[in-house]
Amino acid sequence: MSFRRRARNAPTPPPQAPAPPVPRAEPPYLIIDALGRKCPIPIILLAERIREVPIGQVVAVTADDVAARTDVPAWCRMKSQDFVREETLPRGWAFHIRRTY
Repeated sequence: MSFRRRARNAPTPPPQAPAPPVPRAEPPYLIIDALGRKCPIPIILLAERIREVPIGQVVAVTADDVAARTDVPAWCRMKSQDFVREETLPRGWAFHIRRTY
């Protein structure tokens, strides 16, 4: 009986707000293929070609060199570009960067 009394007197949890919608990944405007290239080539290709992308659009760099996983986000911080996300591919990764200027 004591269990039932506690259950009836237990405060009801507040209603949960619906989960925010998951943002859809924006397709890249430009894909730079650096698969099979070693550091620093993926960064060099990105630096050379990012101006081909309109401001506000996304460029993706595909790379399979593990150094790119730290180099691309670091380059984005140094150059004030937005690192959007890292996507795992069957071979390597795709790094999505939004051009800010």
